[in-house]
Amino acid sequence: MLRLVFTVSTLALVTALAGCANTMGPAPDITALSASDAAAAICSGRISSEALTRAYLERAKARTGLNAFVTLDEAGALAAARAADARRASGAACLPLQGVPIVVKDNIEAGGLPTTGGTPALKGFVPKGDAPVLAKLRSAGAVLLGKTNMHELAFGISGYNPAYNTGPQVGVRNAYDPTKMSGGSSSGTAVAIGARMAPAGLGTDTGGSVRLPCALNGCASLRPTVGRYPQTGIVPISHTRDTAGPMAVSARDLALLDSVIAGGAPTAPASLQGVRVGLASAFMANLDADTRTAFDQALQRLRGAGVTVVPVEMPTLMQLNGMVGFPVALYEAHDDMVRYLRERGTGITLSQLVAGIASPDVKGTYDALVVPRKLPAPGGLVDAAPLYRAAMDTHRPALIKLYADTFAQHKLDALVFPTVPRVAPDAGPQTSSVETFGLFIQNTDPGSNAGLPGLQVPIGLGAASGLPVGLELDGPAGSDRRLIAIGMAIEQLLGRVPPGR
Repeated sequence: MLRLVFTVSTLALVTALAGCANTMGPAPDITALSASDAAAAICSGRISSEALTRAYLERAKARTGLNAFVTLDEAGALAAARAADARRASGAACLPLQGVPIVVKDNIEAGGLPTTGGTPALKGFVPKGDAPVLAKLRSAGAVLLGKTNMHELAFGISGYNPAYNTGPQVGVRNAYDPTKMSGGSSSGTAVAIGARMAPAGLGTDTGGSVRLPCALNGCASLRPTVGRYPQTGIVPISHTRDTAGPMAVSARDLALLDSVIAGGAPTAPASLQGVRVGLASAFMANLDADTRTAFDQALQRLRGAGVTVVPVEMPTLMQLNGMVGFPVALYEAHDDMVRYLRERGTGITLSQLVAGIASPDVKGTYDALVVPRKLPAPGGLVDAAPLYRAAMDTHRPALIKLYADTFAQHKLDALVFPTVPRVAPDAGPQTSSVETFGLFIQNTDPGSNAGLPGLQVPIGLGAASGLPVGLELDGPAGSDRRLIAIGMAIEQLLGRVPPGR
């Protein structure tokens, strides 16, 4: 049976925060706080941004063993928090995220702070300004706590990165059990949110990198439709596949962050009555018992709330995905990285970057595949260019059509599936194996290659493991707001999971 989930109404929370407006007053209960709650409490004067920011900073400093941060900017965060409080005291209208602390993955540029990409060669790269996606959040009043750790150069899903560690163990550690894998590549952002070192943040997603770690760390996340968010100022892998994405305590927070980045008012929860979701057998392979039980129970409750679950067949899905994923990412990684290093003023070349890579799995990928422009094939390594052209000209269009036809034929709002097939395994270098990579991106990668939006929501803690389980919704291109609205309704139905340690 699924473990009890944790629900907190905004009204009850705001009442509990009453009297906390004094900066030096009692610290807020950040284990119960979402970014949306924080924004409302700061705007109403029930709490100060400085008090909230201090609470998150203290929690982060007490949990250095999780290796969630590369840079914790205490002085900068407190200065921004005081400025937010001064703005409120002046009587100016509240900004959407005024005084709300956030964290940002360390491949997204933040002016005045290092942007390492999780790799040693970039440790001295300090951009002068913010990436546009972060600039939008800061313009809306967000307070940046710091830059979060990640799988090196975003080229993996384990978060096992030897380059940047604040604790005695190697790699970003799971918020619910530090002996377990954090997931990645947006590892630190997910762990910071799951362990309540921040209520929200930014990651990036090429094949699952905001959804996968949130599934393993109990947070909500959105991979937006490719092109919905600006990509300038972000260390790249693939311009065809990359996108920044919001990550947060709740789906309601995703609505707030998405509205700031993409424009428009935050969406409201959908009615689940009449929602149609497709369930394809391809997404149900390799599930462990905790994941299957949690997912089956979530579907049962969704059906009870009026959702129609439609069995669908997508027999060519995984075959098409295999002909798109690696050929596109590994081929584009070379030129996209060369261009980034040159145009962003990093002061290093691709060869210097590769020479400093600390993670054996990432170093091997760059040395054997990215730099020489090769791809693995049954007979050995082959030239990547023809496979890339076939992927872009033939296989990716076929994959996009397969999704479009499936959505249209069955009149679906989304496809539904477990975000990842298993709960977090034991942490260690073995989690960076090719086998683990393939297993954990099984369900997130296909929609990524088609450029579709995908929403991850936590649905509970595994009965045996006590570790988070996630559910994903992949929708048609451009259906981001609809997905968020459905995700908010699912969250209201199932409740939020309790925080990690």
